[in-house]
Amino acid sequence: MQDHHHTIKRHLVTIVSGCFNESENIPELHRRISEVMSSMPRYEYEVLIADNASTDTTQDVIRSVAITDRRFKAIFNVRNFGHIRSSYHAMLQAQGDVVILMASDLEDPPELIRELLREWEDGFKVVAAVRRSTAETGIYPILRHIYYGLINRLSDVNMIENYTGFGAYDKQVISILRQINDPYPYLRGLVCELGFPIARVPFDKPYRQRGISKGTFYVYLDMALLGLVNHSKLPLRLSTLFGVGVSVLSFAAGTFYLLRKLLFWDSMQIGIAPVVVGMFFMMGVMLIMLGLVGEYIALVVTHTLNRPLVVEKERLNFD
Repeated sequence: MQDHHHTIKRHLVTIVSGCFNESENIPELHRRISEVMSSMPRYEYEVLIADNASTDTTQDVIRSVAITDRRFKAIFNVRNFGHIRSSYHAMLQAQGDVVILMASDLEDPPELIRELLREWEDGFKVVAAVRRSTAETGIYPILRHIYYGLINRLSDVNMIENYTGFGAYDKQVISILRQINDPYPYLRGLVCELGFPIARVPFDKPYRQRGISKGTFYVYLDMALLGLVNHSKLPLRLSTLFGVGVSVLSFAAGTFYLLRKLLFWDSMQIGIAPVVVGMFFMMGVMLIMLGLVGEYIALVVTHTLNRPLVVEKERLNFD
């Protein structure tokens, strides 16, 4: 009787992670991923780290890990292309049957890979890891909640709240993303727009142990605006409607004042206050609308320039 065990092709899992100045976290990330994957021998796996031109010793740490483990691959970028483009580019280079995208700062726990793969095996092309609670406090969690509420009302597709892109993606999804060829992608919106049923795996976000968070106010604002203009034309339409509304009101107010002045010529003193208030209000509204239009124009320009997502300097263990 033949042994059939050797004829079964094991699925290849590619674990992709972008990093910038994470020298303290890379060894532990490697250790924890290796532990998880060795407990699932039915999978072959590789780890692909995309380094965004780190300025600390991260690249040296990656090299030393890559020497000891051939499954540990790396792409070094020429400069810092931002976390959105860098990890997305690495995802598109992944050759696995399923690709798992996660942060290298260990705020996305590698132990969750088991559950992500279980859902993928059940037939889901996209499995989203959704943060249940978070160790962070302050205004960001509140702002995030408001933002998701807003974008789900404005957007053509339903976004998943507290989903950062950490999850599993079937190779079919990856090949569609390659065809889309988006130079500045909003991954979590794109994935929802593709329309595949999405499995959700809840997890508790751990507190960051080492290194400093790269999530500045500007980074969050960039992501928020990108999500808004990528997936909804409603802000533009609302601003048009708002402009019409304000014009109608202004016309009505002007007519009212004119009639009052004609009827009560001597007693009617208009004064400068309404003019000043109206002027500043209009200027504020126009600046907001200009900003919105600017965001859409910037998006169009980014798409037409057809620049590469990143420019690579070097690859490790890709042979």
